[in-house]
Amino acid sequence: MTSPDKHLEQRARELWHEAAQRIDPATAGRLRVARRQALDAVQAPARRAVRWLIPTGAFAVIALATMLVWQPLPPPHASTAMQPASSADELDNELPPDADKTDPNLYQNLDFYGWLASAGSHAAAR
Repeated sequence: MTSPDKHLEQRARELWHEAAQRIDPATAGRLRVARRQALDAVQAPARRAVRWLIPTGAFAVIALATMLVWQPLPPPHASTAMQPASSADELDNELPPDADKTDPNLYQNLDFYGWLASAGSHAAAR
């Protein structure tokens, strides 16, 4: 700051202090009340937010605990429903099935099955 700015600032402070000392008590009281109301108005939204944090957090914790603890029972047909999926997985693997587990008639026409596999891959490529 330059010297004239400092001088202006100092003069403004002196005038403000003099005016503050000459205020009558009724006006000073009204100014204090207005100041408190202004500060309370600024702090009120923060208080409301804090007031809602505890119930909201408690509700979230209860909901999370409920979701973690409660698990639905499996449907009664779940054991039978899983068997076709596992047998389908066994059929999808790239190795041929064991001879003991399959019908021996399947091994009579191996050329046909080879042709069928190659025709299926050509049709999928189109």
